[in-house]
Order: sequence, then C-alpha cells, then structure tokens
Amino acid sequence: MKTILVTGSNGLLGQKITAAILSGKQFNLIATAKGINRFIGAEGYNYVEMDITNADQVRQVIAKFKPDTIIHTAALTNVDKCQADQELAWQLNVASVKILINICEQYPIQLIHLSTDFIFDGANGPYDELAAANPLSYYGKTKLEAEELLKKSTIKWAILRTILVYGVISDKNRSNIVLWAKNALSQGEPIKVVSDQWRMPTLAEDLANCCLLAAEKEAHGVFNVSGKDMMSVAELVYRVAEFWKLDTRLIQEVSSASLNQSAARPVRTGFNIQKAINELGYQPHSFLQGLQLVSEQLAAQNESSK
Repeated sequence: MKTILVTGSNGLLGQKITAAILSGKQFNLIATAKGINRFIGAEGYNYVEMDITNADQVRQVIAKFKPDTIIHTAALTNVDKCQADQELAWQLNVASVKILINICEQYPIQLIHLSTDFIFDGANGPYDELAAANPLSYYGKTKLEAEELLKKSTIKWAILRTILVYGVISDKNRSNIVLWAKNALSQGEPIKVVSDQWRMPTLAEDLANCCLLAAEKEAHGVFNVSGKDMMSVAELVYRVAEFWKLDTRLIQEVSSASLNQSAARPVRTGFNIQKAINELGYQPHSFLQGLQLVSEQLAAQNESSK
C-alpha cells in the first residue's frame, strides 16, 4: 500500500484528500500542517505538525515516514496578501517547493504540486497545458516560479493547476466564494461581485480525487484540473442565490477596477481539462451537482450540531 504525505492538510483541499482516503482509498496517509489537526477524527492515519518552510523539520518528517508520494497543497493563496507580503509569499510558495525537491531528489518520491490559473494573464482563456504563462500578480509569479523549479528538477513530478476551489469543511472560519455568497445572502447582506472576470469553479472533492488519481497512476507532467462550467463570477453568485432561493436583488454587479484591489486578476481563465480526463480518469461534477453536494454536507453538519 502506498504512503502519501499531504502538506497543508488543514486546508479545504487537504481535508478533502484526508476524507477521500479514509472513505476507502487504498493509501496510508500522513497528514501534515502547521498547528493542531483541524480534521474531525484522528483515526486511521497519522497527523504531524510540520512547518513547510522549515527544511530540517520537513526532512525529519519525510525521513521518518518515507512516503511514496507527497501532495503539496500548502501555499499562501490570498492574492492581495501575497502582493503585500512578498517575502512570506516567496517562502510559502517557492522556498517550500525547493525544500521538497531537494528531499525528493534523495528519496524516490513523487511530488504532486498544486498550481493555479493565476499564472496566466487571462487574455486568451480557456488555456491548455502548453499555453504560455504571463502572471499579473505576485501570487501568480510565485506559483509559476514553483512550476519552473519542478520542470527543471530530476524528480518524479506532477503539476495540477486548478481554479477557484469551493466546498465544505468543519472549520467554519474557512470560507470560499460559494459559502461566502450563500452566507451573506442568507443574512440579507448586500454583496458586490465582479461581472468582468470568468472562471471554471472547482469542487474540492473533484480536485482531491484527481490528486489521488495522479498518485495512483504515478502521473508525470502538467495537468489542468478544474470544473467544466465556465461562468462570470457574478453568474456564479447568481447561481448560488437561485439554488438556495435567496434574494438576487442583494447582488450588485461591479467592475474589477472599482474594487481597487492591490493585485491584478486575470479577466478570463478557464481550462481545457481533456488531458486530465483522458490520462488520469478525472470526472468532475457539474457546478449544479457541486452545489447539491455542498447543500447535503451543510445539512448533515447542521444535523450533527443539534
């Protein structure tokens, strides 16, 4: 049975990978993150506190557990925070990858790295795996630099690029665009959403399953892994409102420029995901199916908290 070590296991994707393995995938799991374990239930796997920027600590953990595959989900993904604190962004998004590459060169470990549509400028989306990158933000630059490090390395690597991941975990402090829109509209709060950016939102369960398919198949190379439905961010929020029968009059469409964000965002990304479908067996849900799953999980959470 293969052993998989996951970095950033407290995050949305990290927790979904844990849940997928515990629900019957044939892997030994070593979950790692900074701080205490936030996944509900500690049976059936090992959890280890690990700071991905601490080379000695990372080396000790990997030497102890000798994983076959590392799935590197840990990153600083807040685009404006990356712009404001570039040293922190570099440490978390680039230096951590250098550390992992150095260790994976010593052991025969496959490294699966999560990347982003923000390596593109959004002028020609949707993109295939061979499209030329041109990041607009420091976040995008760090993620592209990490990709380049992997491509130049001698290790077994796979890069999974994704877009706007959404889903439900037990940690109520962690949000994403679907939960943010649902919660705000449910409370009658007016919200501003951009109408001039287009994305293909990705269900966290789909991305987690694709990470495990890449481990199973010992995938090598770049794979685009997102949902299959392209929509504007405003349309996404309208769909959320309509699904939960919330008041769409609370939604105000605005331009990206009006938000005065410190980091520029690409206008139209989106992916051609055919390679992941053909080579990995990736099968994403539709956005409507994703919302149905989110709704079921939220209902189950509410039931268990009674």
